[in-house]
Amino acid sequence: MMSPCDGDHLLIVAWFQICLCCLANSYGHCQCHCHMTIGVSKTAQTDLESGYPVCNHTLMLLSDSHTCPLVSTAKVGKTSLIMSLVSEEFPDDVPLRAEEITIPADVTPERVPTHIVDYSEAEQSDEQLYQEISKANVICIVYSVNNKKSIEKVTSHWIPLINDRTDKDSRVPLILVGNKSDLVEHSSMETILPIMNQYSDIETCVECSAKNLKNISELFYYAQKAVLHPTGPLYCPEEKEMKPSCIKSLTRIFKVSDLDNDGILNDKELNFFQRTCFNMPLAPQALEDVKNVVRKNMTDGVEDNGLTLKGFLFLHTLFIQRGRHETTWTVLRRFGYDDDLELHQEYLFPLLKIPADCTTELNHNAYLFLQSVFDKHDKDRDCALSPDEVKDLFKVFPYMPWGPDVNNTVCTNDQGWITYQGYLSQWTLTTYLDVQRCLEYLGYLGYSIICEQESQAAAITVTRNKRIDLQKKQTQRSVFRCNILGARGSGKTSFLQAFLGRNLLKQRKIREDHKSFYSINTTYVYGQEKYLLLHEVMPDFDFLSEEDLACDVVCLVYDVNNPRSFEYCAKVYKQYFMDSKTPCMMIASKSDLHEARQHYSLTPLDFCRKNKLHPPQPWTCNTVDAPNKDLYTKLTTMAMYPHAKLRCMCTCNRCTFCICQNILRSQLLTNIKAKFYSVVLNRCSYTCFWLPLFLFLLHVFASC
Repeated sequence: MMSPCDGDHLLIVAWFQICLCCLANSYGHCQCHCHMTIGVSKTAQTDLESGYPVCNHTLMLLSDSHTCPLVSTAKVGKTSLIMSLVSEEFPDDVPLRAEEITIPADVTPERVPTHIVDYSEAEQSDEQLYQEISKANVICIVYSVNNKKSIEKVTSHWIPLINDRTDKDSRVPLILVGNKSDLVEHSSMETILPIMNQYSDIETCVECSAKNLKNISELFYYAQKAVLHPTGPLYCPEEKEMKPSCIKSLTRIFKVSDLDNDGILNDKELNFFQRTCFNMPLAPQALEDVKNVVRKNMTDGVEDNGLTLKGFLFLHTLFIQRGRHETTWTVLRRFGYDDDLELHQEYLFPLLKIPADCTTELNHNAYLFLQSVFDKHDKDRDCALSPDEVKDLFKVFPYMPWGPDVNNTVCTNDQGWITYQGYLSQWTLTTYLDVQRCLEYLGYLGYSIICEQESQAAAITVTRNKRIDLQKKQTQRSVFRCNILGARGSGKTSFLQAFLGRNLLKQRKIREDHKSFYSINTTYVYGQEKYLLLHEVMPDFDFLSEEDLACDVVCLVYDVNNPRSFEYCAKVYKQYFMDSKTPCMMIASKSDLHEARQHYSLTPLDFCRKNKLHPPQPWTCNTVDAPNKDLYTKLTTMAMYPHAKLRCMCTCNRCTFCICQNILRSQLLTNIKAKFYSVVLNRCSYTCFWLPLFLFLLHVFASC
């Protein structure tokens, strides 16, 4: 089986290098000598009308098999076409109907198995015809070039019948086949062109001869091409321009490929795009040839020696108009699009197995990618994304994924813009709470393409089971969840916002409909950066869900000024957390106000002592500066080491522990330890017998 253009060009898979001579300004004859037109595609009609040559090269592509039925009136040679294809000679005896034939993938230019189905009015019923039409991927309507009635029946019978039996939104592409070209000296194209203009479902017209074996294999090549690279979703032949959905998809591809977001594809970006889609780089001269073609046809297609969006779209329009729409389809499919120009579900949501009691986090490479996306859109280099910059970042999305609540979930600057740290925090939160949504977002940004990974799943780390962490008494996780529980008005929302550095004055400026039940920020535990995710749980004591209880640490908040506030915390703890292994902390909120006596059998301090909890931690956000963040560090530490018992959680500077800590941190004791250290080393240099003892004493003293 040969393609429409045999020879070396069969192997060409480069995007811009596909017959560049046909894109030259002169539009002269193609140097590959493939301008002998064997068929006319709708997108190439402009070329015929203008006298330009039509070039037919082949681009290899893998796909599933498809079915190609042939229909026609009697005596036009439909069955002979099939028999000639199989036997490679004209049959002496032609049956009424040929059996279904499967062409193996390895003998077709497109590497796709094709099922050819013959239809005979003499042997088959209308119902059988309708069944074959419903299963077809492409339909070939055969007519005789020397029989005007067979041509007329194409429009009077076959096309209306097929359209009546197919869904309007998913019409089957049609191929018009003019057989018996050996019997006439003229072409039927002048008669066929108006029909092709009238019906958008017709992809191509091919003239052939079953007797002379002329263009037989090409007929089925075009049938395959109509299925694998349909024109309909890409191009409107009446308007002679690309359809809006195609422009939208190619615009996203351009923005993803524009790595520095300057609105221009420079040579480096064009080469990256070329390798991504066709696995081979572009020669420098080929790049210049492409840009010259664009320069000569439009004024704003090339700027600063780079390809603009308009130039990018112009090239694809040119490819489609020259019948090279498989080039555009290759690009679209590489970037995840299906035949309806929608992103594949398999592309957006790759398989990711998450065992029970495991969490999901972004890995190092994912953070590097997200950092590059941030830098790409932070045009003013202020380490924050303005509303316009956020909008520009999400132009590759079909919708705006972040609402106004995000600005109250992560850190922002004084203008209310999301900072770099807040940007990464929001991605971390999305990955932890809804990893499928994160995979979708990374798909829109083109993570797998830019990072050259198989899918977005490569950006996700699935942590080990929490039970193993507890057994080993260590964890490799970076994100910890803290659920905040408390009665209404106890200060839970303020506790969340204070984690983002907002005092009470700033919190009062937040609109009610922009509030968030989450906040996330970084903390440092023993020099390690960790993310702490706070979640405010609605105060419904009788209906706490599994999600409300599933966390690494629990924070019970009560209002010291409200005598009925602590009772809720005590009941929740006794009901849900007394026998659990989840560490809990009691927060005495609004500690700047008068402390009222709580209406409960035990005081908060006695309750904590009885249940072996740390004493209630005083906290307030009614400060001039940003609220203190020590409590959040302690919460993260408790989440990381739930098995450990912290010796002291207060900062009173009055208890024995605090006094001892202050002494140990004093400058005087630091100098004494340094002197002792030097003396021990000097003594050890004189005797090796006492060396182990001295080193042991030194270690003990230093640990103080």
